[in-house]
Amino acid sequence: MSAEADLIKLYSGKILQLAADIPHTEPLDQPMASAKKRSPLCGSTVTVSLNVDGGRISAFSQDVKACALGQAAAAVVGANAIGRDAAEIEKARDQLKAMLKEGGPAPEAPFDGLEVLMPARDYRNRHASIMLALEATLEALNAARETACA
Repeated sequence: MSAEADLIKLYSGKILQLAADIPHTEPLDQPMASAKKRSPLCGSTVTVSLNVDGGRISAFSQDVKACALGQAAAAVVGANAIGRDAAEIEKARDQLKAMLKEGGPAPEAPFDGLEVLMPARDYRNRHASIMLALEATLEALNAARETACA
């Protein structure tokens, strides 16, 4: 298969549909914590702001400046972040990383929608952008928990 055909396959209609409909993009009025993650290779960024109640994400906002793959990942994360705790976000992050780098299965529910990014396994230069949303969410969640405990 040609490189052009591979790229067409990579940017499937489902990925483009997710990228065009990222949830929770409106800023929060007074977030407990925020975290910005950047991919040094491509310059993609994802900034997550959130609130936590009882150790779980109670409000979530994201500012996504990334390629379609990073946007698609952010769409799936944004659709499922509210109600999750740090262990669930960390598990999803680790499962996504294993899917991309080690040929592992797609993350478990509720983040199983990240399976759409499985074709990106062969494009290592895109992995960092795909990981940004979960990494920023986990960092912001941990910062919010630290603030709440202080």
